Amino acid sequence: MKVALAQTAPHLGNPDKNFQLHKELIDQAKSAGADLLIFPELSLTGYTLKDLTQDVALQVDANPMMDEFRLMSRGLALVLGFVEEKDNGLSFNSAAYFAEGELLHVHRKVYLPNYGMFEEAKFFAPGRNFHAFDTPFVRTGLMICYDFLHYGACYLHFAGGADMIIVLSAAPGRGFSEDDTYATSHMWELMGETISRFSTAYVIYCNRVGFEDGKAFAGGSFIFSPAGELLARASYTDEELLVQDIDLDLIRTVRKKLPYRRDNKPEIILEALKRIVSRYED
Repeated sequence: MKVALAQTAPHLGNPDKNFQLHKELIDQAKSAGADLLIFPELSLTGYTLKDLTQDVALQVDANPMMDEFRLMSRGLALVLGFVEEKDNGLSFNSAAYFAEGELLHVHRKVYLPNYGMFEEAKFFAPGRNFHAFDTPFVRTGLMICYDFLHYGACYLHFAGGADMIIVLSAAPGRGFSEDDTYATSHMWELMGETISRFSTAYVIYCNRVGFEDGKAFAGGSFIFSPAGELLARASYTDEELLVQDIDLDLIRTVRKKLPYRRDNKPEIILEALKRIVSRYED
């Protein structure tokens, strides 16, 4: 299987222009023989929308762009980020997975960062679920940026049988490491290595680049194998279409050696969590 990551710099608040960028990259990915193309978080709109959020929101079942993505997904599965309007004006930070002319799944970001430079909870409603789903390739789980940094959420995809965890991100770069990369990039890569190894699943992380509202986005999109090995990583600064072959048979091979899936006990986790929650105090 060949996976492509579209590490882009979206145009803030301009879905039409971003749609054209998506089309161009879809054509490039098809020419490269890709089976799956993944875009970053809010790839159709840009990230720091603030009061523009409602203006760029769209309904996934009643929008010409979504209809065209359905058509373009014939022969190339697509994962992209957008502002979803649902329930009479409620806006979500959402990701959609299209394949074979159909919308297979929409994930709504559950964990909305609202500290420091982040203000997502002011403009978005939180999602309520992590749900692995079947695709033409393998069972897959979707996450958006800050979702991925909550290892309990990653466990839900593991327990749900995900063979591939796809993370769409718009992560700014903060601090600098000794090799002149962003210090925060190490955090994402460490999470990718950890979750891929202990979930024995492919972890595919697509971040964006560019600048918005004084923020520099950190790029560094990557793919980790089910054995926790880094297979590919994009530039930390530049737009890039990263194309990588992955071996789906490796999932089975690794799980024969590392039987975490076999030994998982979600029923024990569930009962323990019920006891913990029952003791919560305000």
